[in-house]
Amino acid sequence: MARSRSVRVTGRSTFRDRHGRGLRSSAAGPHLPFLQTRIDLFDDIVGAAAQYLRELWPDDLADVTFEVAGLPGEGSDGLVRYRVDARRRSIVLYRLPIERLAKPREPRGTQDAAWDHRMTIEGYVFRAVGELIGRDPWDLAPDRYRDR
Repeated sequence: MARSRSVRVTGRSTFRDRHGRGLRSSAAGPHLPFLQTRIDLFDDIVGAAAQYLRELWPDDLADVTFEVAGLPGEGSDGLVRYRVDARRRSIVLYRLPIERLAKPREPRGTQDAAWDHRMTIEGYVFRAVGELIGRDPWDLAPDRYRDR
């Protein structure tokens, strides 16, 4: 999913006109796409898993909102990885506890590390959805990981 390019104009940006050469351009240049950060990758994986589950369970997940936050707020008991609010029909996934506290099965840099990372994030999305609609996470999409 491509992000729209937006330029933020501040009062400081007009001050950066050095020696009459004009404003600075981006380091990558206008012809290269922006780099994808870990936050963007996490958002994309959560969005893809949510869309996949919405297609499988349209009646149960039609009005459910998925949100991503960095860390749980103060007053939460322990370090939770997601929060389900059945009354508001919302699921909040916390990026840092999911990414930092999950033990990877594959060492970083190997070919399957990206797949392992994706599977870990999707696993928490499946758990949260299963908790919300009262189903076992493995019953939500039994054929999802059969090819791997």
